[in-house]
Amino acid sequence: MSDVTDFSETCARLADAIVEQGVHVAVAESLTGGNLASELSKAPQAGDWFRGGVIAYHEDVKFGLLEVPEGPVVSETAARAMVATTARLFDAEIVVAVTGEAGPEPDEAAPGTVWFGLDHRGRVSATRKEFDGEPEDVLAQTIAYSLELIESCLR
Repeated sequence: MSDVTDFSETCARLADAIVEQGVHVAVAESLTGGNLASELSKAPQAGDWFRGGVIAYHEDVKFGLLEVPEGPVVSETAARAMVATTARLFDAEIVVAVTGEAGPEPDEAAPGTVWFGLDHRGRVSATRKEFDGEPEDVLAQTIAYSLELIESCLR
């Protein structure tokens, strides 16, 4: 996978569906460090539907602002808390949260381990994925899957 991935076509397609359905989107990011929000904010009419996001790279921000319980931050519990708190803070119908380990060295989890939280109109779920590659590959795959989660809410 290339370390530079163009998500503009995907985001433009999502933007059309988001505008048509009249919903709002927000994100909570750790692993992606604001890259997911950056991609969404470049999409057409983003000012109408993209509420914003929280970049909670440091665990203290996850514990404090996003109300993640003390413990591992690369976990289902963290992803669920991140997404639920962000949905409340931003009053958005679709919220995605990402927390994971890109590598190259393991920390709390093996490199490539990513937990995704999804809040769709108050229904919270979490999914664990294992991605291969260098850190930039994991980042790109994480953004791509996050966009897939948003798309799944629009079907």
